Amino acid sequence: MSQAFKYISAALVAGLAALAASWGNGKVITKTIESMARQPESAGNLRSTMFIGVGLIEAVPILAIVIAFLILFVKS
Repeated sequence: MSQAFKYISAALVAGLAALAASWGNGKVITKTIESMARQPESAGNLRSTMFIGVGLIEAVPILAIVIAFLILFVKS
């Protein structure tokens, strides 16, 4: 595998994962705020559920960075 292909692959993996995670976080946070506006009495439960969801979404780009480093530094 050529060096340029490795760099492009790693950049695509990291960039697309970051883009997807930011889009996912935006959707989760937007829907949570909408739900809090409709039912303020359930704001505490919604907020804690939102933090769990955001944490799970953020696991994806972390794994993508690990995969990008594996692409870059593992000899093939």
